[in-house]
Amino acid sequence: MPKNKDKKKDSQLILRLDKDERDEFVALCKEMDTSAAREIRHFIRRFIKDNS
Repeated sequence: MPKNKDKKKDSQLILRLDKDERDEFVALCKEMDTSAAREIRHFIRRFIKDNS
């Protein structure tokens, strides 16, 4: 998938998870100077690449 910062993101994925896990994930992302959304997008792209 090409990296294109101008590419419009027009879809959402809604999921439910334990509040403590979510809070810990968000805190870790902050410590690592990234965002939860960025890391989840990275995971999805890598998962697609590795499994298709």
